[in-house]
Amino acid sequence: MKLIIHGGFFSESSTNNETKVAKQNALKRIVKNSYEFLETHSALETVIYAVSLLEDDELFNAGTGSQIQSDGKIRMSAAVMDGETQKMSGVINIEEVQNPIKVAQILMQYDDRVLGGSGATKFARKNGFPSFSTEIPQRRAEYESKLQSQGTGTVGCVALDQNRKIAVATSTGGKGFEMAGRISDSATVAGNYANEFCGVSLTGVGEDIVSNATAAKIVTRVTDGFSLEQAFTKTFNELKPYDGFAGAIAINNQGNIFHKDSHPSMVFASFDGNNLEVFD
Repeated sequence: MKLIIHGGFFSESSTNNETKVAKQNALKRIVKNSYEFLETHSALETVIYAVSLLEDDELFNAGTGSQIQSDGKIRMSAAVMDGETQKMSGVINIEEVQNPIKVAQILMQYDDRVLGGSGATKFARKNGFPSFSTEIPQRRAEYESKLQSQGTGTVGCVALDQNRKIAVATSTGGKGFEMAGRISDSATVAGNYANEFCGVSLTGVGEDIVSNATAAKIVTRVTDGFSLEQAFTKTFNELKPYDGFAGAIAINNQGNIFHKDSHPSMVFASFDGNNLEVFD
């Protein structure tokens, strides 16, 4: 069993060492708790669990702590994909929901598995998700002062369970101050993709990731026989012509873990029951 999570980039805290340390400690706690959960649950259940913990931690830009868009509203996106069934479900620009990833999870039961905007929010209400403000004072202060974000905040998880099943989940609060209606990569196959061979979750600038179809490319190349390192190297080289900003985490069905970023530094942690790796 293997587990890796990410919490976006350090862009928001590049000059604040206390915030860096807090994020590292949060990742250590969440990856260990999620691995304990994985011991008695499937990969699919575990990625939902792990990402919901990340969404509930206001240090990260997903769920509580999400960025505010240019019109003063918070809109979030999230997706989950089961590598075994090849089903992906997600929500795009959902509002006032504590855990968008849990709404994406419920959508896996439906034929219409990706919902956006008011439709996603209405679906959440009908399925028992109450109205919940994900705004925190820091985000409001940033918005009021028009402090421009670098737009590199996302959380994600890839898990391999004891049956060698892979799943991936990704969630984001957006890049901040974006145009209302802007769609990120997180609820697309560019930012969140898995099959029986590999699972990949992305963070970075959504437009760059979508242009490169990053997650789908990596998974496809692993399926075609590339090693994780080879698949990452080729795919990240294809970001270079436009200086694409991306970071990715992955696990293949052999239990190999890999991560890479084009513009340091991505925040991540991995755990296999014995070895804990955290960005430092």
